[in-house]
Amino acid sequence: MAPGYGQIPVQNGPPAPPSPDAPKSQPPGQSGGRIKLDVNLVVLHTTVLDDRGKFVEGLTQDNFRVYEDKVEQKLSIFKREDIPVSMGLVIDNSGSMRDKRPRVNEAALTLVQNSNPQDEAFVVNFNDDFYLDLDKDFSSSIPELKEALERIDARGSTALYDAIIGSLDHLKKGSKEKKVLLIVTDGEDNTSRNSLEKTIKEIQKTDTVIYTIGLLGQESKKSAKTAKRALISIAQASGGIAFFPENVEDVHAICEQVAHDIRHQYTLAYYPSNAARDGSFRVVHVDVIPPRGMGKLVARTRNGYYAPTGNLSTSAAGK
Repeated sequence: MAPGYGQIPVQNGPPAPPSPDAPKSQPPGQSGGRIKLDVNLVVLHTTVLDDRGKFVEGLTQDNFRVYEDKVEQKLSIFKREDIPVSMGLVIDNSGSMRDKRPRVNEAALTLVQNSNPQDEAFVVNFNDDFYLDLDKDFSSSIPELKEALERIDARGSTALYDAIIGSLDHLKKGSKEKKVLLIVTDGEDNTSRNSLEKTIKEIQKTDTVIYTIGLLGQESKKSAKTAKRALISIAQASGGIAFFPENVEDVHAICEQVAHDIRHQYTLAYYPSNAARDGSFRVVHVDVIPPRGMGKLVARTRNGYYAPTGNLSTSAAGK
């Protein structure tokens, strides 16, 4: 971790014991190529870190154990590729952000510049409401994204939850199979029509990875505590990371770290042994079995998903 800012890494709960009776699933998919989405396929974008917080590459499918509600699942897809993503830059545009926005904008562009050249992105600025500030749904053009970020009218309050839910909905238009949101705010939500609980539930209906940055130094102690708890919960639900830098200058290094995190993830996918289409929440946990000679490894991924409902023509589980 780079010095000068606080990082809250999000971990899953304690390891669940493997179940010897876990039902067989469909045969494993190929390690490369595009994932063919299936109505029941659960996709987990997973980062693996060693005991020093460094990314661990070179692992194989045999190094992973995936559990759903404490029952071991059989992986059908395993990939470790730098795949392009559809990304949303969701930036607080409330009055208190006025002096911070130039450095935040520069850092957000750093994230795009350090990501896969085939990524596509959009910009949402939010205060009392949220605004898609591109003339198109997505762009890969740095000048276009820069112009969108600079459409600043810093005023009003903070409708963070509404902006997240709106951005998740917009991500559905993305052409890339992996979805990411970067959220930057300097205070607690005080305007949204949606609650934190509703926002978390909407996140858990997708496999979007969310990174949150809280610039909370100017908030009251009570307000900062509320905002920090919310940003951690949002990141935890998605398998992302919550960051709390001491000052706005640190956001640049954080965005470089986020770009690195996005490009060093494993993609794990399985067909759940519990085939009930009951809309229930399923707790997910990933264990990593370290190769010989390697110390303890920790996997970071989303903490669960909502099972689909209805007949088989509905959308994919976790999508």
